[in-house]
Amino acid sequence: MTLTATQLLALMPLILVCATAIGVMLAIAWRRHHTGIATFTAAGLNLALLALIGVWFMAPLTTPLLAIDGLALFSAALILVAALACTTLAHAYLAHYGGPREEFYLLLLCATAGGLVLSASTHLATLFFGLELVSMPLYGMLAYTYRERRSLEAGVKYLVLSAAATAFLLFGMALLFAETGHLDFAGLVSGLGDDVGVWGLAGAAMMLIGLGFKLSVVPFHMWTPDVYEGGPGPAATFLATASKVAVFTVLLRLVMASPAFQASALHEVLAVLAVLTMLVGNLLAVTQSNLKRLLGYSSIAHFGYLLTALVIGDGLSVEATGVYLVTYMLTTLGAFGVVTLISSPYGGSDAAALHHYRGLFWRRPYLTAVLTITMLSMAGIPFTAGFIGKFYIVALGVEAGRWWLVGAVIAGSAIGLFYYLRVMVTLYLAEAGMQRRDAPEDWAVQAGGLMVLVVAVLVIVLGIYPAPMIDGVRVVSAMMLG
Repeated sequence: MTLTATQLLALMPLILVCATAIGVMLAIAWRRHHTGIATFTAAGLNLALLALIGVWFMAPLTTPLLAIDGLALFSAALILVAALACTTLAHAYLAHYGGPREEFYLLLLCATAGGLVLSASTHLATLFFGLELVSMPLYGMLAYTYRERRSLEAGVKYLVLSAAATAFLLFGMALLFAETGHLDFAGLVSGLGDDVGVWGLAGAAMMLIGLGFKLSVVPFHMWTPDVYEGGPGPAATFLATASKVAVFTVLLRLVMASPAFQASALHEVLAVLAVLTMLVGNLLAVTQSNLKRLLGYSSIAHFGYLLTALVIGDGLSVEATGVYLVTYMLTTLGAFGVVTLISSPYGGSDAAALHHYRGLFWRRPYLTAVLTITMLSMAGIPFTAGFIGKFYIVALGVEAGRWWLVGAVIAGSAIGLFYYLRVMVTLYLAEAGMQRRDAPEDWAVQAGGLMVLVVAVLVIVLGIYPAPMIDGVRVVSAMMLG
């Protein structure tokens, strides 16, 4: 297999991320310096983002294992932005950590490289390689503060359950290969044809189980709240944003490309899973008094909404998916960013319980405003980015005549409104004698603090004036559907 100079240039964002990871590893071996390593990591990620601009003018083109098209570049931009945000949060979070800190950035860069590979995969080999390259560093990131029992438990739990999901994924790949004799997506399409056999359907179903675990789709969701609660703030943020964006992108490619995933039987199963994921995620979030667990169940519900676009699967689905992923990522970065900033000045476990946030408005009004905006956006309130995302999903369901899916989206959103409002009310209550947590005095001038403020502004701006975001996503979907 040979690559042309053009193909190598198109892979430049991935090459830059990998080179940054090697540079961080060598820098750690030479001399430990937390701020220097964090700055070097952020610089490498920014260079990779700038390289995407040049690659855009080359797209679309393909290598034997990867596709550099609009969807891959769009997903890469989201992944790199999320990784950059997690880097800024990690610098604040680990500033007071007693153990080694620099290795966290090496794990973060490796997981980012895996996400870039996964989102551009057009071959089952790169799909598996990218998925494992995302997952394996996350085991270490989630268990990074291993002196805390919950952090170690989160890492081990994600490791064991992720290994089980990988077994399903590999078995599904083996069945598809046995049915078609191909591992590339184009070969799968030609090999399966219009009449998908039993083994083809079984393989697609098992792959759906493996990817459904990574996306926390019901009934493969039980790990999510425990891992979100126990993992350090920056690791949980990366898991909730970059990791899930990459996995959903490759699932979208499979569903749009392969006849096995477009079979009516599998589509109906996917529709049922979407409804269950929306309703179960929201109903379980209602009972939570822990903010990180609540955000975990909330993310389950949000990917239930996104599954609606996969079920419908027409041209507008790609556009709706892109808009929703942008709004979901921004609001999740903002919410987890606030949790991380409030947790960072303290040793021990993160500030996760809701009573830690009671009366936060009277101590940190701007930080409270950020969390309030992100909660409103997650609830889909007008004039926030989240409203635009949910409007797209509802409009997609109405256009396709899938009224029961539309009903599930509306019912789930109504349930979600209750627990998002409960979080907001807690922020403005008078302080009681319960234990509280607080962000450092200079949080707003730190990189992580500036990041959450920018995210909050973007959530409002895109809610009021979403045209640039919609136009950009429309170009990406047009390039993919070509």
